[in-house]
Amino acid sequence: MVPRLQTKYKEEVIPRLMKEFAFKNVMEAPRIEKVVVNIGVGEAKVDIKYMDASINELTQITGQRPVLKRAKKSVAGFKLREGMPVACAVTLRGTKKWEFLDRLLSLALPRIKDFQGVSRKGFDGRGNFNLGLKEQLIFPEIDYDKVIRVRGMNISIVTTAKNDEEAYLLLKELGMPFSR
Repeated sequence: MVPRLQTKYKEEVIPRLMKEFAFKNVMEAPRIEKVVVNIGVGEAKVDIKYMDASINELTQITGQRPVLKRAKKSVAGFKLREGMPVACAVTLRGTKKWEFLDRLLSLALPRIKDFQGVSRKGFDGRGNFNLGLKEQLIFPEIDYDKVIRVRGMNISIVTTAKNDEEAYLLLKELGMPFSR
């Protein structure tokens, strides 16, 4: 079954983008290449159970097992040694990417307390968008009673857009609630 957001992209968003930017070919229209979800777990150097909990939560949220990221260098100021686990990340492509974005836009973001919209400052100049969330509890898949520690996450939406204007219009048409 084709995800709802992917259907919207093909039927509504592509024609609007082609009209707005005067593209001659459908393949010129920007599309979402991948979505990367990352959780930094600095406490894992003290106790590995924090990393295990983060991996389980990220698996529940995305539906895909995350990759463990390890420290590349030792940093004495942070009591960090090379090879220690510091984060976990998931790269979503294909159907899982569309399903995650649909849940993010329609379920998770509206659950943020006093939500005023997503800042437009998250674009990187090359058409990619980064979004930081303060807690994982906004996702309905997470059981509140089983959470060891409230933890934030970074969501990177990588697009094929040539600039921020194309990427902004792509995400806005998909339903990203940008602030004014």
